[in-house]
Amino acid sequence: MQYQRFMTQLGEMTILWDEQGIRRLHLGAFDDFEGTSAQASEWPEAVAQLQQYTSGKRQAFSLPLAPVGSEFQSQVWQVLQEIPYGETWSYKDVAIRLGQPKASRAVGAANGKNPIPILIPCHRVVGVGGALTGFAFGVEMKAQLLKLEHPQEAELF
Repeated sequence: MQYQRFMTQLGEMTILWDEQGIRRLHLGAFDDFEGTSAQASEWPEAVAQLQQYTSGKRQAFSLPLAPVGSEFQSQVWQVLQEIPYGETWSYKDVAIRLGQPKASRAVGAANGKNPIPILIPCHRVVGVGGALTGFAFGVEMKAQLLKLEHPQEAELF
């Protein structure tokens, strides 16, 4: 696996990938992995797209993703990719979309295991009534991502 650290408007990020595609994205300082550091020129498109997103210039991504998880987690992560930029869905909305309306808690657990935030937009999933519930990188980071996507409603986050 290879990795690359880079800076964005939201701070440092680290992207990890192999021949299958992007395996993981970490927001903030990160040193807990094994792999080979890549030269900046080896994955310029991923870095460019994430920098464009964090500066408000990109709303969709075209990168090969290869997250590793259970079958249910993979199904949840697929549904998360259907949430449009600038929208939020509840855990129940995701569960209904999966055809399992009583699986909100399981959806929350799978959402929390998402290894590729932003690209698989788990930050767009909120609690009942729009409550900002857990996010692996902190509720403050989740709020920043939502403000980025909802500048006209930034006071809500």
